[in-house]
Amino acid sequence: MARFLISLAALERNARILQEVAEASGARMLVALKAFSTTAGLAALRPYAAGCCASGLYEARLGAKHLGGHVAVYSPAYREAELAELLDFAHHIDFNSIPQWQRWRSLCLEHPRVKSGALQLGLRVNPCFSTGHTPLYDPCIPGSRLGIPADQLGGVDLTGISGLHFHTLCEQGAGELIDTFRAFEKQFGGLLASPQIRYINLGGGHWITKPDYDRAALIDLLREIRSMYRVEVFLEPGEAWAIHTGVLRARVLDIFDSLGYRHAILDVSASAHMPDVLEMPYRPDVYAVQSGGTGVPAVCLPGEAYAAAGEAGEKLFTYRLGAPTCLAGDVLGDYSFDHPLQVDDELVLDDMSHYTIVKTTHFNGVPHPDIAVLQADGAIRTVRQFGYADFESRLG
Repeated sequence: MARFLISLAALERNARILQEVAEASGARMLVALKAFSTTAGLAALRPYAAGCCASGLYEARLGAKHLGGHVAVYSPAYREAELAELLDFAHHIDFNSIPQWQRWRSLCLEHPRVKSGALQLGLRVNPCFSTGHTPLYDPCIPGSRLGIPADQLGGVDLTGISGLHFHTLCEQGAGELIDTFRAFEKQFGGLLASPQIRYINLGGGHWITKPDYDRAALIDLLREIRSMYRVEVFLEPGEAWAIHTGVLRARVLDIFDSLGYRHAILDVSASAHMPDVLEMPYRPDVYAVQSGGTGVPAVCLPGEAYAAAGEAGEKLFTYRLGAPTCLAGDVLGDYSFDHPLQVDDELVLDDMSHYTIVKTTHFNGVPHPDIAVLQADGAIRTVRQFGYADFESRLG
């Protein structure tokens, strides 16, 4: 059977780097559960993380239980029952639009934890400054629904707001964050400098644990923000915690020739297990478990050797790696190998712990819709409801 395999030692390696940055800068480092929320892995991160950032109630509950510490929540929109529960245990709740803030302002400000300062409220803003290369992942594209542009804040009653939050990066370095913060500063610096603002959340997308990431520049920026604006600074990387920590191991089910291609059907699916392969699109590195190989995937088992696959035609034997589904486009891509593949051979798909397992469950912790049937008499009968327990149980 196929399986995701996560290295706890690799998670701790990344976590120590992020903890060092937090200690050197004075910023607080949260785990973005939208990228990685496997519960066994969260236990390994718990000693190093300041807490979590959550995309809604389910992720917030998961983080409070398995990570502890600070629970920061942001969602493009809240339901009343969801928000009422979050008010009882979250530490930051950020709102995506002025109408959302105005709709829920009284409910929040009347809550005892807000009155006591145990819970702070913030706004996600949009600096409208793009540094990304993939529109699907760019919150600053024209027409974006994520965050409040500066021109919408004029004349709005912000009483009760004590934080600002922006998230614009995706797999990027310190230079892009610095450029983004300068653009943010020009538009929102006056508000940030006001006495009512007590925290700023710089979002995620920071590749802090990549070997070439300029961590010194990041630390300098975080120190500058804390010193100049006298605010608490949060970062919420996701991929940086889990990059190069896991693989997806698959087996070859069938091999055949058709329409000019040699196909290898695996027991994994891009659509079901690795949606970023189709959405981004993203091409994972692939290794064959073969004696004499010199490849090194993220997780290696004792006694195994791995041969890295190449581009189509690069090595002697090329295959189109496909899924056991009926979706015509459910393929990983065309890969070549030094030796011919055989049925039951095992392949290792590299770097498959972040933005993979979470997308095989309920991405962002978005609740799964009920299943109901419309009966002949016009009555609706609900036959299955899904709740938090379903979400948590699928994450280990």
